Amino acid sequence: MDKFLIEGGHLLEGRITASGAKNAALPAMAASLLTDQSVTLRNIPRVRDIGTMRSLLDELGVDSSIKHEEHGNRLEIQARQLLNPVAPYELVKQMRASVLVLGPLVARFGHARVSLPGGCAIGARPINLHLKGLEALGASVRMDHGYVEVRTDGLRGTTFNFDTITVTGTENLMMAATLAEGSTILENAAREPEIEDLANLLNAMGASIEGAGTDTIRIHGVSSLHGAEHPIIPDRIEVGTFLVSVAMAGGHLVVDRAEVGQLTSVIAKLGEVGVKVRANGPHELEVEKDGTLCAVDISTQEYPGFPTDMQAQCMALMTQAEGASVITETIFENRFLHALELMRMGADITVEGRRAIVRGKTPLSGAKIQASDLRASASLVLAGLAAEGETVIDRVYHIDRGYERIEEKLNRVGARIRRFSD
Repeated sequence: MDKFLIEGGHLLEGRITASGAKNAALPAMAASLLTDQSVTLRNIPRVRDIGTMRSLLDELGVDSSIKHEEHGNRLEIQARQLLNPVAPYELVKQMRASVLVLGPLVARFGHARVSLPGGCAIGARPINLHLKGLEALGASVRMDHGYVEVRTDGLRGTTFNFDTITVTGTENLMMAATLAEGSTILENAAREPEIEDLANLLNAMGASIEGAGTDTIRIHGVSSLHGAEHPIIPDRIEVGTFLVSVAMAGGHLVVDRAEVGQLTSVIAKLGEVGVKVRANGPHELEVEKDGTLCAVDISTQEYPGFPTDMQAQCMALMTQAEGASVITETIFENRFLHALELMRMGADITVEGRRAIVRGKTPLSGAKIQASDLRASASLVLAGLAAEGETVIDRVYHIDRGYERIEEKLNRVGARIRRFSD
């Protein structure tokens, strides 16, 4: 099992490039099931979750090939026919985004059998709204031995209001509705940039979708979709992580291939902390730490609010800010597991349900710690950059799920991180 050895105390200086967003790439890969023609995706990040989704598509009988390019990978996918409409537990348990094949399978083939994902480290994350929406589109849903089986003789357009905002639920129903008869309106839909990116791909494949990126999405069903080529948007959470890395380690970075408009809430919050972030056009950010950091309160919200996927990184940052910060997690019920590991490094954190109170500034010291989930891993890497001495992080396979060779990128701008195995 791989680990990171981080030597703290080194300033970051230079230029770093964001990879493609795995949270945009995964639904795009699932969307390839909606056509028998080839779908080509560019700027695919080299992360574990992409490999898991490719394994799932292979299980379904889908052909895919990947080619390395200067920026990410080029992935070609063709679902000529369906050999097996089953997403098995062995793959779904590795990555909850596997449930994204549900809507496309039902829409094109009329049948899907997908393992229920169950719980995960950061919360239950049920798929009940996915199933409720598919039923509203005319599908029948049956539970059987830990699997959900969905069948239809043809989906029909409807109006569906999500009880609560769900990103993957919005993506699943949007994909399913592209091949439904008539028009579908999704209300209280998620507004994340990744959903708008998926809609752009689907429209390039011949779908008719309006309103993606707002809370009301209209899908006018078509009889079939065709192949397309599509570039995946940059990973806004990776960009945000790099911004925080400078705030913690010190120095100056330019982050290339960033979608500045997608990071408004993060940039604004870092400005309150005292981190200087400047946009050099729509696709480049410049960040430096200059002076004392001030504690601020943070509350996670659905997009365009402050992202839950940046909460762990900013908790690490608040350990280095003067004063007390209250961090409130509104999206997931169990996303403070990294707090215990930060406390092992010297942080002063009190967790009260969905609130964490961070008192700073506290000196961090290197320690042996372990990652519990993807974003927790990133927060521990950032803490290691700011800590005195050496930090060893176990279970870094979590960070490999969503960050493309983060140690190599940070090492190129001055960090000292070594990957090693037991």
